[in-house]
Amino acid sequence: MRQLSRALAAALLLSSVVLPVPAETSERLLLSDVIAEVRDHNPDIKAARDRVAAAKAKPAQVSAYDDPMISYEAWNAPESFRVDHADNNIFRLSQKIPFPGKRSLAGTMAERDAAMAEQNLRSVELDAIAAATRAYYDLWMVHQDILIYSRDKDLVERFAKIAEQKYVVGQVSEPDVLRAQVELTRLINRVTTETLAADSARAALNALLSRADDDPLAIPADPPEPRLEMSLEDLVALALKNRPELVAQQAAIAREESGLRLAKLNYLPDFELSAGRFVNFRARDGVGAMVSVSVPIAYKSKYDAAVTEAESRLSAARNDLRRVEDAIRREVKQAFVSARTALEQRNLFVSTHIPQAELALRGTQAGYETGKVDFLSLIDSVRAIESVHTEHIEAAAAFEKSFADLQRAVGTDVPRADGR
Repeated sequence: MRQLSRALAAALLLSSVVLPVPAETSERLLLSDVIAEVRDHNPDIKAARDRVAAAKAKPAQVSAYDDPMISYEAWNAPESFRVDHADNNIFRLSQKIPFPGKRSLAGTMAERDAAMAEQNLRSVELDAIAAATRAYYDLWMVHQDILIYSRDKDLVERFAKIAEQKYVVGQVSEPDVLRAQVELTRLINRVTTETLAADSARAALNALLSRADDDPLAIPADPPEPRLEMSLEDLVALALKNRPELVAQQAAIAREESGLRLAKLNYLPDFELSAGRFVNFRARDGVGAMVSVSVPIAYKSKYDAAVTEAESRLSAARNDLRRVEDAIRREVKQAFVSARTALEQRNLFVSTHIPQAELALRGTQAGYETGKVDFLSLIDSVRAIESVHTEHIEAAAAFEKSFADLQRAVGTDVPRADGR
């Protein structure tokens, strides 16, 4: 009896030094606030914005004329190199002029590159938001598990006291009290483990927010009522209208079409105009002009190869468009099936498993208190309801994470029944 009392005292002492469980407070971390902070501070998004700014600065460069050239020539100067005694001093200004249409096509191609960069920014934002949403619900799930294990720990502590009281009056044997101690220790360890897991989940979310790993975060708010109202066909149609990868690939096709036109236009010559002022030593001064024309036909095979390259690039871009469309359909279907599965599991726990497990626990507890059920059956009921509650939370979190993947696959917000 004395050894048993010391064992119970040790168990109670261990329960008092367990890592602290976050208390229920009115303050909650909202998913909308997380998403807003991701958009403002995520380094991947910032880098993508910088790439957009760089791409938008390119069209003005490639569509501009080459810099004009100013040159000076001295002809038949004396050996002392007195240029004022040279027969001819020529000051010349020249400008290269591409065949009409070449500069505008080069600018159009650069504009398409900028459009692709903008769509890449949208893709990066969607990826970051989906990742932050998954991390948010990982953190929410860990906090819910801590609450479950803490509640069950309190429940087992109460059962342990009942077992001790029954042992004192000789209604149960010593193993019942020891089993209660073992179960209490197990739940204390689970609370400790989940508290450490919360630190890991918090660090993962902080990384996406570009914060320090140990920055404090409030407990995530509970998710809204899970709903999945849109059909798979409607979701696929919505994705084909909104996915930035698809818009980017369409811009890539337009870019290669302009590239093909430019490759064909390169068969035509470019020009160079120059005007000069002649300052002469023994003759009258004067002015001069010159027009130069390139001769692309001299190396026609080079331009034939450029056209072949442009045609191949255009064909590849069109094939990539079909590949992107197929990938979008596949991603939407996979995310939809995953969300539907998690939703069915979650609903099954809410409607059937949880009520049954709670009813079984109440019945077993009453039976133990009246001596009709042994302590092992009571512990089995506690573990059963613990398992049901944790699996319910896991299914709820899995739905929210799958729903985030579905919104990423669609490329925009997917409305729920309440309009959110």
